[in-house]
Amino acid sequence: MLWTRCLVLLLCWGSTTGEQRAEERQVQAGSQRRQRSPPPMEPLDFGFVPAAVYDTHAYYEPGAIGILFHMVHAFLYVIQPNTFPKDLIVRVIQQNMGGIKIEEWRKPENIVLLLQWLFYEAGFLICATIGILVVVLTPIIGFCFCVCRCCENCGGEMHQRQRKNADCQRGFYTASLIASSIFIILGVLVAYTANHNISTHIKSTRRFINTNMRDLKTLANNTPAQINYLTAQYTTAKNKILSDLDNIGPVLGGRIHSQLEKEVVPSLDTALRMAGAKVENAIKAMRETKEALESVSSSLEVLQEGTGKLQSSLSGEQASLSNTLSDPACTNGAVSPTCNTIRSTLPQLGVNADFLKLPNVNHAMANVNTLLGTDLSNIVQKGYSSFNDTPRLVKEQTKNIVTALPRVKGMLDKIGTEINNFAKMFPVESSLANFTIFLNEGQMKIEAFYPQIDQMDFYRWIGCVAALCMVVLVLAFNILGLLCGTCGYDKQASPTTRGCLSNTGGNLLMAGVGFSFVFSWVLMGIVTTLFVASGNVEKLICEPLANRQIFQIIDTPFMVHPAKKNFLPGMLFQNPNIDLTLGSMYRECFENKGLYHALQLETMFNINSFLNRTVYNKDLAKVFESVQVDLHDITLLEQAGRDNLINFANSGIGQIDYETYLAEVNKGVTLVDLLSFATDLEAQADQLPRGALENALRGHASSIRQIHRDQVVPMEQAMSTLSQSIKQLQRMSSDLPVKVTNILSAIDAAEYLIIHNASHVVKQETKGYMQSLVGYFKQYTQWVKISLTTEVAQCKPISNIVDSMEIVGCSFVVDSVNTFWFGLGASCIFMIPSIIFSIKLAKYYRRMDTEDVFEE
Repeated sequence: MLWTRCLVLLLCWGSTTGEQRAEERQVQAGSQRRQRSPPPMEPLDFGFVPAAVYDTHAYYEPGAIGILFHMVHAFLYVIQPNTFPKDLIVRVIQQNMGGIKIEEWRKPENIVLLLQWLFYEAGFLICATIGILVVVLTPIIGFCFCVCRCCENCGGEMHQRQRKNADCQRGFYTASLIASSIFIILGVLVAYTANHNISTHIKSTRRFINTNMRDLKTLANNTPAQINYLTAQYTTAKNKILSDLDNIGPVLGGRIHSQLEKEVVPSLDTALRMAGAKVENAIKAMRETKEALESVSSSLEVLQEGTGKLQSSLSGEQASLSNTLSDPACTNGAVSPTCNTIRSTLPQLGVNADFLKLPNVNHAMANVNTLLGTDLSNIVQKGYSSFNDTPRLVKEQTKNIVTALPRVKGMLDKIGTEINNFAKMFPVESSLANFTIFLNEGQMKIEAFYPQIDQMDFYRWIGCVAALCMVVLVLAFNILGLLCGTCGYDKQASPTTRGCLSNTGGNLLMAGVGFSFVFSWVLMGIVTTLFVASGNVEKLICEPLANRQIFQIIDTPFMVHPAKKNFLPGMLFQNPNIDLTLGSMYRECFENKGLYHALQLETMFNINSFLNRTVYNKDLAKVFESVQVDLHDITLLEQAGRDNLINFANSGIGQIDYETYLAEVNKGVTLVDLLSFATDLEAQADQLPRGALENALRGHASSIRQIHRDQVVPMEQAMSTLSQSIKQLQRMSSDLPVKVTNILSAIDAAEYLIIHNASHVVKQETKGYMQSLVGYFKQYTQWVKISLTTEVAQCKPISNIVDSMEIVGCSFVVDSVNTFWFGLGASCIFMIPSIIFSIKLAKYYRRMDTEDVFEE
């Protein structure tokens, strides 16, 4: 047992962390979560534990004979439909732990147990009683039958009465005997198949033994390599810790930067969101402002210049039209009203909008041009660069950590050395080597029994065949009797003149009857014995073993040993109070879990002190607590950048008189629509008589249209451009000061956060950094625990041994034995109608001494 204890002790070394330390860490983690969520920890890759490949496949598919097995199981269920009596068996065993005492069974409680057991076994008892009666009564009945026939009674008289339905009766008896013989043949075939199945699978048992032994050797040989792999993977955690310490600037500085970024970046983004979310958008806004101002300025120049020209053109056209209306022809009585009407509309030929009074935007445009001369994005990015330089600042201010790396490396190497020394404290390899030698010797001893097993199986096979030969002998007489009787039967012959062949058939049938009486009670005795024995084994052992209910009996407290609550931990660890049962161990091994988990070794070996003393080193915590970082020198936005933002807000855009601009733009260029005026003028001319006056008025209409096309249309386009630009500037100027104020306020708040809260952030991130370093140890220990639970020393071979025993004992042997007595018993039962029909049929084949004579 030394090797076992050493193995399980070694397997437990990487299981769990200290309970007290774990609780402290949980409390600390809970308080930190209330403050903020810790950064995600980088998972470590420890690779895969070298896996053991097991050869045993503890699964059995019986094939076609499985149908017979199911038939026998169904028959046994009919005989014994009660559920497995776990509680009854437990009480019976507990009552008789000191040996069976007759006087104890006279107690009322024991009598109740006996009655319960008899009730459970009622089906077997009834069938066994019937079998015993058959065994006892068959020789007696056979003897009486023989004596009776010798006295020429019971059909012994060699006289056959003539009946009209004799042929019908003979046919019925022949068919019935044939049917009985067929069922007997089927029973013999079933029994022989089961007998042969036992011999065939006895040889397969060697394969199960060899593969199970090989799997146990694989388990023993792979376990040291798996344990060495676990210890070697400590280097992965150690190298990751050293790497993080060596790169403390980028790692810790990056964490501090990331935490500050949650508050700072929104402020910077707000500063950059002048027209969008980026600095380019802010510059784009300035350029759009400049373009809008330039558009206003150019449009205003066009309109002011066009207004003068248009006023001059309209005045000239008005004067010319007035001179035309002064023509003497307008004094004519018929024409005079038309001329007066036209003369009254002449004041409408004038300019409506006065763009000459609108102020220019040159001052605002000059301010914007000055702002664009300064690169705002470079200033903001300079503040960003200072903020992003946090890792360099942390690296410069944590040089003491870098200088302490050799000492930290020495601490980590010491931890690794202690782990390796702890793993070497136990002679695992030598113990497993002794275990392998033990397996080899055990396998050799088992193989030494193979010849004896083969010899015993041969004798068993001979015995079963001999029993079947008894039935075959009866069948031979029946079949030969039927053949001879049927072939030699002559309807024309009288009972006293039947031929020799027919008479021989009848004698053979009677010989079959005689051998049936001789052998049937012996065969029924065999069937009854095997039925009671193997049937109870199937119901009380195989079925509970298949559904694992038998473990519930074995694992009942104080069942195996009256002084040990749980016998398995009491046998392995001398501590029967551990909650370790055979059933739980089997379930874990069936799922191919590790021995560490299956044997619940965490309750045996406390490695908390070892882990607290080695992995969670307080000296490392002191090194981490010496980290001091100061971020007061970080400036997000310099003064030049602030001045640019303020100047942009005060660039004069908000001082433009947008209402005056929009009022003039909304006016028409002229007092009247020139095209409508020209159309009306032509309509008035059409009312005049043809002549010079009419032609002159038409010429004036054409001139007015030319003025509209050449001067009014360009001015209307310039007015539309001016309107859009003015509205764009008005929209931008309305919220510009508020945006700039909010940007500067957010930047001030971010700088305040860095200046006044940097120490708190640094403290929190340093603590998180320490937790991440300790977390690498936790990952390692957790990985070791999971590996010990699921991958190291996988105990599938142990459950395979149980499953193999079930397959060999129940599927190979018990099911086949049950099928054997089932087939043999069926043959014995059908011998009874065979005896009756053979006796009846022999009368029709044998030569009689006398016969009935009828006179005419």
